[in-house]
Amino acid sequence: MSIRALRTLITVHRHGSFRAAAEVERLTPAAVSQQMRNLETSWNLELFDRSQRTPQLTETGLSLVGEASAVISAYDNLAEKVSMGDELSGELILGAVPTTLTGLVPLALSQLKLQHPGIRVRIVPGLSNQLLLQLERGQLHAAVISRPDVISTSLNFSEIAKEDLVLLVSHNTEALPPKELLRSQPFIRFNRDAVVGRQIEAWLQMSEISVSDAMELEGLEAISSMVAAELGISIVPQRCVTVSDHLPLKTIPLGESRPRRVLGLVSHDGAPRTSIIKAMNAALFTAVSIGEFKMVR
Repeated sequence: MSIRALRTLITVHRHGSFRAAAEVERLTPAAVSQQMRNLETSWNLELFDRSQRTPQLTETGLSLVGEASAVISAYDNLAEKVSMGDELSGELILGAVPTTLTGLVPLALSQLKLQHPGIRVRIVPGLSNQLLLQLERGQLHAAVISRPDVISTSLNFSEIAKEDLVLLVSHNTEALPPKELLRSQPFIRFNRDAVVGRQIEAWLQMSEISVSDAMELEGLEAISSMVAAELGISIVPQRCVTVSDHLPLKTIPLGESRPRRVLGLVSHDGAPRTSIIKAMNAALFTAVSIGEFKMVR
């Protein structure tokens, strides 16, 4: 038995086949199959039902997956437990949606650095669904995402903040009701591949508002610049950590039916680097409580 084989077993369970596990683990399907055979031989256990075209985990195999997850978690956390006494250290590969990269995440990382200077964080930007896929493939340890409608039961989602969606307009925009502005002004869409973009589209349809599309962008900074240039109006999250950008903008509430996005930190249950992920979670909460990220000039 090897730690590598146990990791592969868990990957087979998560992705449903030897072939899919091979892609994630960067092995050949034959190598995955041989690792599973070796596990069965080592313990004299039948882990897979091979009577079907795609081998399926037996009840024994499923039980072993649960035990293997605990073993892998303990193994991956060994370095945390023995290095620097009670001080946390190690690398955290953290995914983050673009809208958090200029306020929430930088402020949280600065707080994390103050509390745990031994933790090194590598940031991977992406949309929520992309980050969830990378997390499932073991390419990330955790991710700051907008909560989608459906999330795997194998993942732990820790809510960080709720952000109202608001109408973003230039400072010179006439003071009219938001629905009237949306119907009359060019509309700058938030990327509909993003969770927030789909929330906005659903709210527009529910509110029976037909907009005149001007462009569709992903970054909040790009959208803000376009609105400040009076090229249209947009709907964006009212960020839980504000950034002073001095653009001539103002926000207008969308009313009682306003949609909200839920930001949170997602990771696997029993994931490696559990203590580091908890520290990151605490730093995110601290950042939200501070509420403003001020640039040092």
